[in-house]
Amino acid sequence: MRILFVAAEAAPLAKVGGMGDVVGSLPKVLKAMGHDVRVLMPYYGFLPDKIKIPKEPIWRGSAMFQEFEIYESALPGSDVPLYLFGHPVFMPRRIYFGEDEDWRFTFFANGAVEFIWHYWKPDVVHCHDWHTGMIPVWLHEDPEVATVFTIHNLAYQGPWRWRLEQITWCPWFMQGHNTMAAAVQFADRVNTVSPTYAKQIQTPAYGEGLEGLLSFISGKLFGILNGIDTESYNPATDKSLTQTFTADSLDRRVANKIALQEEVGLEVNSGAFLMGMVTRLVEQKGLDLVIQILDRFMAYSNAQMILLGTGDRYYETQMWQLASRYPGRMSVYLLHNDILARRVYAGTDAFLMPSRFEPCGISQMMALRYGSVPIVRRTGGLVDTVTHHDPMNHAGTGYCFDRYEPLDLYTCLVRAWEGFHYKKEWQELQQRGMLENFSWKQSAAEYVKLYREAKGLPPEEPAVEAVKQPEYV
Repeated sequence: MRILFVAAEAAPLAKVGGMGDVVGSLPKVLKAMGHDVRVLMPYYGFLPDKIKIPKEPIWRGSAMFQEFEIYESALPGSDVPLYLFGHPVFMPRRIYFGEDEDWRFTFFANGAVEFIWHYWKPDVVHCHDWHTGMIPVWLHEDPEVATVFTIHNLAYQGPWRWRLEQITWCPWFMQGHNTMAAAVQFADRVNTVSPTYAKQIQTPAYGEGLEGLLSFISGKLFGILNGIDTESYNPATDKSLTQTFTADSLDRRVANKIALQEEVGLEVNSGAFLMGMVTRLVEQKGLDLVIQILDRFMAYSNAQMILLGTGDRYYETQMWQLASRYPGRMSVYLLHNDILARRVYAGTDAFLMPSRFEPCGISQMMALRYGSVPIVRRTGGLVDTVTHHDPMNHAGTGYCFDRYEPLDLYTCLVRAWEGFHYKKEWQELQQRGMLENFSWKQSAAEYVKLYREAKGLPPEEPAVEAVKQPEYV
């Protein structure tokens, strides 16, 4: 099957959230399964620093009265073709934000459709979030191409209909008051990145104003859990760590904890309860809960904390101020750094993720993979990936709480801190998390099924091993 991924991000080249991990990993697995998979993304100004890009484009086109060029490279570490959409508007060294964001990504989506019609026509176009939301609308009447639209974060829905009519072509049949609403209606199949989130967005609490529409199209709405690149994120081989380790050699992991404490300026103490957060500093991630209870928890315990990420200035300032009150016990790094993120996963005892809502979440799976015990709120993909620790029955992979309340988070932190002092049970908890399977193989099979449904094809027949016939003398 010919599949084209169209997205604003693709890890490790351009990554802000979970979308980048999906687009950077899933095509490689689908390619290994025998499908012709290619990726189209904007040619950002920082990409030449990361990969080799030919000077000459492979195709030129026009859209929205603008000329653009398509360059061909490959996803790092693979033979998956990567098409780069070149135009001066994407030259600034950023991915999102700016007054022209609506125009930039609508132009990108329009150019992607021109590329599909005139250069390479796939069987399925896999669109990601509002940045590509107009593609299912424009391809709606093309019988040769099916569209799958993935919702990574429903909170960001793109420009309103009146704005779209100002900057691009809106077909006569188009419905929907913004880009996300239009994509949901016109895509052949819609999915979210976890089964629980697919159910939650059909309710007023999580639907962001689209719950009625999402309930209406629920017959074509599915939830497929994200995976992670288990080859790249492997504590047994990760060269960015001070000391590699496995679930059977957790004693070696403490070297990463000590190295992390030294690197980020925390007091070196292997017995301290070290928590970590690698996150965007936005309201969705539960930062308001953390700000309300962290001061009291730090005063109550001997815990340490490292936070890595950027986001809203308010949350950055609040976390800086908290860190200033606990020198040697709390460190805040306001930046994106994949190497340091891996060291946080491998060096912390617990990983904090108290999200208000979470379409899937990748960080908790990374933490489990590297032996850091997740402390999460039971919502979205966190429900599907982390189970509550039950020491009596030797079950569970983390600590969970339900209500989005400061007291509930505080209680959960205290329980985790107390559990950390029971070393044998804590190590068993770490091992259970590390043995969880979050590879892309199962998810890729679910996506292939979704692609075939979008094309109106029957499910693939399961492979049957040939049975050796008995020999007769």
